[in-house]
Amino acid sequence: MKGKLVAEFMGTAFLLLIVVGSGIMGESLSQGNVAIALLANSIATGAGLFVLIQCLGPVSGAHFNPVVSLVEFFAARMDGRALLAFWCAQFSGAVLGVFITHVMFQQAIFQISLKARNSPNLWLSELIASFGLISTIWLAGKKQAAFVPLCVAAYVTGAYWFTSSTSFANPAVTVARMFTNTFCGIAPGGVGPFVLAEVLGASLAFLLLRRI
Repeated sequence: MKGKLVAEFMGTAFLLLIVVGSGIMGESLSQGNVAIALLANSIATGAGLFVLIQCLGPVSGAHFNPVVSLVEFFAARMDGRALLAFWCAQFSGAVLGVFITHVMFQQAIFQISLKARNSPNLWLSELIASFGLISTIWLAGKKQAAFVPLCVAAYVTGAYWFTSSTSFANPAVTVARMFTNTFCGIAPGGVGPFVLAEVLGASLAFLLLRRI
């Protein structure tokens, strides 16, 4: 279990390094062109996520996401104690990843985002994004598990663009992004509804997919 927790902590930390770091870099180099910044952010996230899942999947399953772990619990592939341990590793790793990113880019380590993302259309977007992510993981692994890293990376890259919320789809990512007032931030008022939508989307995916 210790090795799995280290993998989840490290993997989630690097995920936030990738997401927030590429957001800062993309915004600084795009000269105000939001589309270019988002393109850079999405490509970097997809590529980095593929590497993380490919490398750490054999160790911990490469969840890096509390709702992925929750679905594993629902499916009786993880007990409650392991679920809580994974959540601790994921949330703490995510926040640390944001802080390290700030140090790399010579920013204040502790920040609170001012970027408002708090409207019903974004909540629906997060529900759909999370539903799609769980569906991708579940269905991609049915026939050929080796393709799961590529499928998840491709889905996340695409979901940046077809969802209005840019597909957080991860409660640890959502909470951690509250602590960065940069391109990828989310103001505290939007965090609770986002997390609720993500949990609901993942739960709905599980309820449907277990019948397939």
